[in-house]
Amino acid sequence: MLYPQRLGQFTREHADTVAALLCGLLLFLGWFALHLGALGLAFLLLPAAYVIGGYESAREGLTTLFKEKELDVDLLMIVAAIGAASLGLWRREYHLIIDGAILILIFAISGALEGYAMARTERSIRSLMSLTPDTARVLLQGKEEEIPISQLKLGDEIVVKPGELIPTDGIILSGYSTLNQAAITGESLPVEKTVGAEVFAGTLNGYGALQIKVHKPAQSSLIQRVIRLVEQAQTEAPPSQEFTLRFEKGYAKVIVVAGILLATLPPFLWGWDWETTIYRALTFLVVASPCALMAAIMPTLLSGIANGARQGILFKNGAQLEKIGKVRAIAFDKTGTLTTGQVQVFQVISVGEYTQQDVLKAAASVESYSEHPIGKAIVQAAGETVRVFSARRSAKAVPVESKLLNPKGDLDLVGAIQVQAIPGQGIVGIAQEQQVIVGNAIFVQQYVTNLPEELRKMAQSLEQEGKTVVWVAKNPTPNPSPQAKRGADVMGAIAIADEVRSQAAATITQLKKLGIEQIVMLTGDNEETAHSVAKAVGIDRVYAQLLPEDKLDVIRRLQQEYQTVAMVGDGINDAPALAQASVGIAMGVSGSDVALETADIVLMADKLEKIAVAMHLGRRSQSIVKQNIVVALGFIMLLLVGNFLGNINLPIGVIGHEGSTVLVTLSGLRLLK
Repeated sequence: MLYPQRLGQFTREHADTVAALLCGLLLFLGWFALHLGALGLAFLLLPAAYVIGGYESAREGLTTLFKEKELDVDLLMIVAAIGAASLGLWRREYHLIIDGAILILIFAISGALEGYAMARTERSIRSLMSLTPDTARVLLQGKEEEIPISQLKLGDEIVVKPGELIPTDGIILSGYSTLNQAAITGESLPVEKTVGAEVFAGTLNGYGALQIKVHKPAQSSLIQRVIRLVEQAQTEAPPSQEFTLRFEKGYAKVIVVAGILLATLPPFLWGWDWETTIYRALTFLVVASPCALMAAIMPTLLSGIANGARQGILFKNGAQLEKIGKVRAIAFDKTGTLTTGQVQVFQVISVGEYTQQDVLKAAASVESYSEHPIGKAIVQAAGETVRVFSARRSAKAVPVESKLLNPKGDLDLVGAIQVQAIPGQGIVGIAQEQQVIVGNAIFVQQYVTNLPEELRKMAQSLEQEGKTVVWVAKNPTPNPSPQAKRGADVMGAIAIADEVRSQAAATITQLKKLGIEQIVMLTGDNEETAHSVAKAVGIDRVYAQLLPEDKLDVIRRLQQEYQTVAMVGDGINDAPALAQASVGIAMGVSGSDVALETADIVLMADKLEKIAVAMHLGRRSQSIVKQNIVVALGFIMLLLVGNFLGNINLPIGVIGHEGSTVLVTLSGLRLLK
């Protein structure tokens, strides 16, 4: 029973493809029956091929005709195919029935391909919906009770435990934790939140339990707004699509009107007999059918898609391959796109007699007990080859490549005891009978007499560049009395930053050489960090501290100025902008599921330099499409003139029609190279 169910599901999901395959099979069997002289069998098989392959086109064409009072190419193709079949029966030239069936088969295949290109909107919305939990843990009369998100009311108090997703936007009533909200706001570092701070649905809670008050309806949460923005942006038809539809309708009208005139006027104007007139009119409908015109585009775009796939560029549909060749402006998200999205030690500074290794070793000894992302970055740096900086009290940093002191290439960490983390400030512990203090400047100042002025200035400079600075101090007295508490010495400081991708600057340079008129950066991070990264990669225009709807507004403004705009991103917060952009490009490795579903192009290996490759493919596809259109229209014009002058018959017209289709198809396959 399971097999028929799966077969039925496959048939429903791929109805257009199944129809095209059946049409092709019946067409082949009908042709074979005609070849064997089995007319009765052929007249059973070929009408079935017409019905199965042409049903959807006939339905759409008639719907457009009766509801919108418009003619389209679907109806034109059906009329031409039926006309060829009718003429074949009338003149007993049964090969004309085959010709009509071939026309229908070509359109059935085209319809199946278009169906696959239109299926991503629903998947995108489903992916967004899965980002928030279905239920929330609500406090009712002092007891926890799980209820559906839709039943939450203003003023409800909910509990979120460590490692859980925040179910809805709210205000923290009690508790302290770090929240990973990079996917919502684009901030590269987890954000510390405590009483009075706002939290967003879909963000990931860190190590602390939180009690949150619902201050807005669940449907008004930030993540729900993202969902609505994606829906709205994806339902707006791009200008190129509207132009194609208008051209199709106009072309069909011209051909139908011309066919009617050709079927009625020649007997009165030139004295043709009615049999010749009808024959020429049907030949006209066949040779004027836009199969070659349609084949001028799709094979080219599909070849470009296959070429891109071999290079790690996934185009979700052919239209986006064409569009990316027209891009005039491009916007980049920062976190996870221009940067790796992973917090790392950027710089180690030591003062006095202490070395960089001393600073890193002391900090890592206590941070190894911490779950904070900054602590993990420090411990990770202690186990790898890192770029350290030599700095004396003059605070002039000189970069040096060095292995840390252990022969294995890492620091020989000493286990700390009595480790105590102070949320939002720092961490203290005892290592080698000395107290080690690691934290921000205010926290460390509680333990030291003063902070070295040169180091303070360097720290301020680093913070202005968007780095997070962690101070490291050491107190020779393990358990100082309150009177001796400020006797610690400052060892140095460690700067933490999100690393810029190695190929980011080269990519921006390539894009400028390709003639991209405007390159901007969009981020939810602060101004200092944003401008620091932008300067490093060569971007001049920066928009910082943006929420998802702000990014969407920037994309819309860019589209008003530059028309075709690309957006490159990786997070949930980028989804509306990716959907609104003419071309949305997502990072395949670091990208969220929503970004991958919403985007039109995915860089499978997160290689930014592939954006330039994709643009080159797009521009080359445009060139080949234009060449193919000229060839297709040229063939149509030659066949029309030949038909009018009486120099071709219907079989020759079909050969010319199909030959031009094959020619432009082969031309499109050049993009496979």
